[in-house]
Amino acid sequence: MKLLNVLFTVPLGEESFHQIANLSPDIRVTDVSDLVQAEYVGDFSSKDKLDASLANAEIVYGFTFPKNLIARAPKLKWIQSMSAGMEHILDSEIVSSNVVVTNTSGIHAVPMAESVLGLMLMFVKHAPSYFELKRKGQWKVIIPSVLRSKTVGIVGLGSIGREVAKLSKAFGMRVVATRRSTKSIARAKNVDCMLPSNQLHKLLSESDFAVLTLPLTRETNKLIGKEELQTMKPTAYLINVARGNIVHEEVLIHALEEGWIAGAGLDVFATEPLPKESKLWKLPNVILSSHVTGDMSDYEFRATELFCDNLSRYINGNKLFNIVAKRKGY
Repeated sequence: MKLLNVLFTVPLGEESFHQIANLSPDIRVTDVSDLVQAEYVGDFSSKDKLDASLANAEIVYGFTFPKNLIARAPKLKWIQSMSAGMEHILDSEIVSSNVVVTNTSGIHAVPMAESVLGLMLMFVKHAPSYFELKRKGQWKVIIPSVLRSKTVGIVGLGSIGREVAKLSKAFGMRVVATRRSTKSIARAKNVDCMLPSNQLHKLLSESDFAVLTLPLTRETNKLIGKEELQTMKPTAYLINVARGNIVHEEVLIHALEEGWIAGAGLDVFATEPLPKESKLWKLPNVILSSHVTGDMSDYEFRATELFCDNLSRYINGNKLFNIVAKRKGY
């Protein structure tokens, strides 16, 4: 077998480094993460050094990648992303190339679904109000509700959405979902009513919790705007663990201020980090986190384990897992 040049653009621990290198004696692993990071912040003093590594790269693995990657890496055959979202990777150059792109779709399902259930529980148990009462040292009884019999609407039934559905059914909830490939109303595992994506408003109108778990694409950009938020019940909550730009953020803020919906659980935002002047910080009916619902303590290990499975398949000439449909964006 010829020498297989693998570059990784993110700092990896020694265990992950050896995990990749030990797959085959013909693999040469090169860490260019410091060079990529330097360019990311505008320091191009080591451009020649990075170009020399890219010139021989057949496989690149990481979160972020150098600009003009295709032109700078003429031997590149495969990009393995450590993330599931592809909007920051799929520029026109990569989309039109023959380079295969794969992602880590699937490894985020459990932590993200648990986060969604955690948000739903915090809302029905009035956790934000009790945290505020604790801060003020006030004793006040606020009667909690339960998840059982409530409806969760999952917008985008991929691996994360399916895990949300499974956990929701364990709490006795009714599950409604949309999926792009669904053409007519049907049922699915852990889903009481599967809807085509063009029936989003039906899902929103029925949901006590509308959960966004779909990728950001041209079609889903600003998918949730004024009309969609006004379709929701005034007692309903929006939960977004997908991408911030799927929601028209200014309209959402207005909806939260005016009581169109009861509240929102947000892990993602149009601008990250969330600007300090954003009203979302101070709205009492918002629970927010800093784009962490897909993270876990052993994330690097799990992502690298998936990459190594794929690398073994690549070496043996087998089809790779998680191939991204580049023109669709996921």
